[in-house]
Amino acid sequence: MATTKTEKAMLQTGSLGGLHWVGILAALISAAIHLLLGIRMLPSAMGISFALAGLGFLGAIWLVLVGYRRKTVYAAGIPFVAVQILLWFVINFVTGPKAFPGDIGAIGALDKFAQVVLIGVLIALLRS
Repeated sequence: MATTKTEKAMLQTGSLGGLHWVGILAALISAAIHLLLGIRMLPSAMGISFALAGLGFLGAIWLVLVGYRRKTVYAAGIPFVAVQILLWFVINFVTGPKAFPGDIGAIGALDKFAQVVLIGVLIALLRS
């Protein structure tokens, strides 16, 4: 029997395990933070980049939830998140205000923690 477009867009969560849900939660946290900061900074280039990153997280979550090429999403997610961590470090500590790592604030700490967890989850899922 042929599948319809509606059937393809349905959630495929039956095959998701606990590790998937940890990754989804971490991605949701980072998406929320990026969207919040992006909206606050609009219409600047930085605001647009934050908003797009937040939408990227949400798009990836959706792809995983509907079961679309999950291994590819995991593989693409690792550099996507790693580049964000690298850019955050460069902007805040190399070219930016030269803050001390202990001065990152609660939102920054939560976001980076979620992103490090997400990278670990993506690596584990890709290897499984």
